[in-house]
Amino acid sequence: MFKKFSPSTDIASQTPPKSSVQRSIRAAVLAQWQLQPEALEQIWPKKESLTHVKVVRVIHRSSYSREHISIYTVNSEPFFFQHFDGPFYPTLRLLHKYPFLLPKVGIDRGAIRFLLAGAHMMCPGLTSAGGYLPPAEHQVPANTLVAIHAEGKEHAVAVGITKLSTEEMRKVNKGTGVEIATHLGDDLWAIQVL
Repeated sequence: MFKKFSPSTDIASQTPPKSSVQRSIRAAVLAQWQLQPEALEQIWPKKESLTHVKVVRVIHRSSYSREHISIYTVNSEPFFFQHFDGPFYPTLRLLHKYPFLLPKVGIDRGAIRFLLAGAHMMCPGLTSAGGYLPPAEHQVPANTLVAIHAEGKEHAVAVGITKLSTEEMRKVNKGTGVEIATHLGDDLWAIQVL
């Protein structure tokens, strides 16, 4: 999603959303990340204004298809983003500050190079000896945002959305388990302030 992303050419506008829009974004983030209001207040205080950075990128010049990404910043620091009208993903920098935001899954050492190249995570990388999936009583359902950790690393290396529940990943053990939205080293990671 953030390959060859350049703020100088891809940003269409930067505007503060209305307070009613900010309230609806706050409610959506609380629901999607399954947070308590106090936790969100710690991360994004109500008195802090949000800025909506609109990114419009041409994907295929021949067909003029475009990709729309909304990045939301607080004090010019990217906090979360949304692809079209999809879920609100936290940035990795925010996730490193507040690791409790999302459920955690882990990949083995062999999958790290593929992830850092932008590939989606396959089930075998999550179910192998170095991978991690939560136990059955804490399973993560399909279409849930997750923090992806790498074997031997302290912080999350990517943010993605599950394509199967964690129990289905264990049983099927093939195909895409987590679709990656952003990863360590991509162009969103390189931007500290917008």
